[in-house]
Amino acid sequence: MKKARYLELLSESFPTTQKAAAEIARTMGKLALPKPAELYISDIHGEYEAFANILRTGCGKLQKVVDEAFDDSLTEKEKAALVCLICYPKEKMACILTDEFETAEWYEEAISKLLVLLDYLSLDHTHNEITNALPEEFRAITEDLLAQDYPVELVSSLISTMTAEAYIEALCVAIRSLLVGKLHMVGDVYDRGPFPDLIMDELEACSNIDIQWGNHDIVWMGAAIGQRGCIAHVVRNCARYGNLSILSDAYGINILPLATFALEAYKDDPCVGYGLKGNPNLSPQEIDLNIKIQKAMAILQFKVEAKHIDDNPSFNLEDRKILHKINLETNTVEVDGIEYEITDPVFPTVDWTDPYKLTDEEEVVMSSLEQAFRNCEKLQRHMALLLKKGSLYKIENNTLMFHACVPLNQDGSLKEVDIYGQTYKGKSLFDAVDRYVRDAFTAKDPQSRKHGCDLLWYLWLGEGSPLFAKSKMATFEIYLIEDKAARKEVKNSFYSLLENADVLDNIFKDFGMDASTARIVCGHTPVKVKDGEDPVKCGGKVIIIDGGMSSAYQTTTGIAGFTLVSNSEGVRLVSHQPFVGSVAAIQLDKTVESTERIINEPQHMIQVADTDEGKRLKKRIGDLEKLISSYRSGKIKEVK
Repeated sequence: MKKARYLELLSESFPTTQKAAAEIARTMGKLALPKPAELYISDIHGEYEAFANILRTGCGKLQKVVDEAFDDSLTEKEKAALVCLICYPKEKMACILTDEFETAEWYEEAISKLLVLLDYLSLDHTHNEITNALPEEFRAITEDLLAQDYPVELVSSLISTMTAEAYIEALCVAIRSLLVGKLHMVGDVYDRGPFPDLIMDELEACSNIDIQWGNHDIVWMGAAIGQRGCIAHVVRNCARYGNLSILSDAYGINILPLATFALEAYKDDPCVGYGLKGNPNLSPQEIDLNIKIQKAMAILQFKVEAKHIDDNPSFNLEDRKILHKINLETNTVEVDGIEYEITDPVFPTVDWTDPYKLTDEEEVVMSSLEQAFRNCEKLQRHMALLLKKGSLYKIENNTLMFHACVPLNQDGSLKEVDIYGQTYKGKSLFDAVDRYVRDAFTAKDPQSRKHGCDLLWYLWLGEGSPLFAKSKMATFEIYLIEDKAARKEVKNSFYSLLENADVLDNIFKDFGMDASTARIVCGHTPVKVKDGEDPVKCGGKVIIIDGGMSSAYQTTTGIAGFTLVSNSEGVRLVSHQPFVGSVAAIQLDKTVESTERIINEPQHMIQVADTDEGKRLKKRIGDLEKLISSYRSGKIKEVK
């Protein structure tokens, strides 16, 4: 009955045998095409320019396409200039189209080259894909230009009507969009870098994208819906890296009440231990403000988290309530049964008879921040994208994508995690967490919504979180205890078992995958390439793609990020060098420098037919064939 109803609905799109047959032919043609490139990228951490350059170049594919399409007909310098034009059309044209230039001649030459590239890309794409990559107003003229071997009259009309620059930009954008078939964003858009909002804008414009939430994404999601523990972490982190502009400039979040409070409450406080990470280009006054805000939010974090811990005993975070264990007479604190000296005994906002109670001023600050985060339209739009396109994990083409880890016990078995009185492990844990995250945004029941909100905070720092993957979040110890032994955050056993094929095969089995060919792609933990660490584990069963795109991590990794590319020619891992910046790139015609490593090279070209998309298309063909059969038998009437 359901099948008959489905065929009736399908007939509305294909009301005749001829139209259904034409769709079958079109779909079969797509199955024969080379597998489109899948690009995996993680841990961008707000580094917009490097990310955008990698995306615009198709992670090196653009250079290959230019090389193949033009061979020796262009010099290396001319090829580099063309690549740069395609990546940054507006900026490049503004740079080169001066009075000294023969503008009309340049337009003609540029359009000619771009059409050659578009025609070359049509070998691997359907006609619809090429057409849909262009704005509607330029589709007809592009078809004419490609079909009529570049008639000069059409180009002249573009120049005379002053639309040549707009057309060039449209061609550039179309070419870029055809380089990558699918983008897998494997977590952590947010954190240290200054422009996560621009990255989210870029992701909004991507036509085929999925996102696996990272720990930094999830804490921003929690902050956006007013979860106080998440807000405290987000604001403190921004201050710690001198990036308060993310809040005030990028998202228009009013931090004036916070700034006023911090400057007053910590006026005479040296704020020992709250120095900024990195070396931001800030004035002395700005540095002082960031330091004071950082401390203000750290103390607020310790306070608001205590309530979350009390509200959620199943989280097992009681040991993270440390503030009340400080002894000001001895300037010591007890952590994990050991007495440590504290480095900063100044707590002007703490009432030691009730240390976790917010002062009236602190309550005003938290209330104002809560309201500001909730009412920020741009932030809510970006979080809606994370919710719509995102999930805790994704399986595609027998590749399991998640940000951090599958929590494991020391013996390699799946770790059971208690969530609100019910235990989960492996895939069931991921599925349960995903449901709770969505409840935080959409549940009508207040209790369900609160459970979802609080779980967002737990996912940021809980031992059983698939996104955190450590024994504790040692924020308190980092700020207040000099002894590094107290600060140690032990990684989940997942990371010490990545070379154990049996453990990995058990994970694949739990997720319903074919263990013989399955692969995990994850990020989260920077790979120390400079120390000889290999991102490829267990013969390629696991690939860790956090290579330090964030400048804060590049001293650890020795490179500036990884991307993984899977296409018709197999799988390759790309290592990137630090990006010179878009301004220098435009002036020098220089994009991200990278080196490639082949992970898997098939004997034959992989076609769309060999992918999960191919399976879906084959099913569609089967349904269309049944529709034609129904037309011919008279079960469904054709509408001619």
